[in-house]
Amino acid sequence: MPDQPPLPASDVNSTPLPTSCGRALVLGGGSLKGAFQCGAIMAILESGYQPEALYGISVGSLNATFLTYEANRQHAENGHIDWPKAGRALLEFWIRNITRPEAVAVLKSRFLTGYNTLMSRFDGFLDNAPLRHLINSYVDVAVLKQGPIKLKVGAVNVIEGDMVYVDPGDDHFLDYVFASSSLPFLMPAVPIGGDHRKAFLDGGLREVAPLREAISDGATAIMCVACHAKHIFNESFNYRNLLNLVERVKDITVNQIVNNDIAWAERFVERETSRGHPFELTVIRPTEPLYLNLQKFNSNDISKLIVQGYKAGTDVLKRSDKV
Repeated sequence: MPDQPPLPASDVNSTPLPTSCGRALVLGGGSLKGAFQCGAIMAILESGYQPEALYGISVGSLNATFLTYEANRQHAENGHIDWPKAGRALLEFWIRNITRPEAVAVLKSRFLTGYNTLMSRFDGFLDNAPLRHLINSYVDVAVLKQGPIKLKVGAVNVIEGDMVYVDPGDDHFLDYVFASSSLPFLMPAVPIGGDHRKAFLDGGLREVAPLREAISDGATAIMCVACHAKHIFNESFNYRNLLNLVERVKDITVNQIVNNDIAWAERFVERETSRGHPFELTVIRPTEPLYLNLQKFNSNDISKLIVQGYKAGTDVLKRSDKV
């Protein structure tokens, strides 16, 4: 590795947080596998870890935004933050709201999708308006701006190809959160502020675990939760189902990217530690691939993933003893 750590691809378009953050909770992408992430977050917060900043991509941007909102809301009301309580609020959000596919996105008619494709107006196979409604209903950007906990989310500009990180100070912050969770091909690109010259999609196209951004901002004690196992799949699937195939291709790509993100961070930490610089990185991820059918799931499936995440988080923290 070079003497100085390489900056993220988003270097030109990313601004540092107002203050450096020692403890950062980094949440990677993974679509509805974010339920696993929710359980792992609960284990982290129960262990006593108190993040100063959160970073998220894709579903990680949703979890990071909700958790930051809850923490800053508590601080505004009580002058302090009960992190396990904030974690429970996130857990309840998932259990109450993510109960079936239609709670997140609705399959568009084949005729309309085909017509729009022929007319060069393709905007995804799924209408994710329900997800936008959830975001707008549960999050007040004013609260995100005013509290002590910092937040960044990442999304990709599909026109220019750049990775962009923004914080709640951006006028269109929730558009970026929505865009970061908009799956390529399955869901439409999101025009930021209604400007179609600024079309954004899932940040996982470039980075899945925003570890470089957290390190660039000065984080030295990082908890990272990834939704993908190191190795990819062990179950059969119908590759002739278009939505299944799109999801599988995306997961294969995302799996390689997140492995690279984590490997880079681990090498960076190893180097800094050898130089006598205090640095901690704990990564929680599934040991086996997670499976959730995007077209057919229920609240029990979500609850099982949450339990898996909680167990994985508890196991890793016991072994690492880093809280």
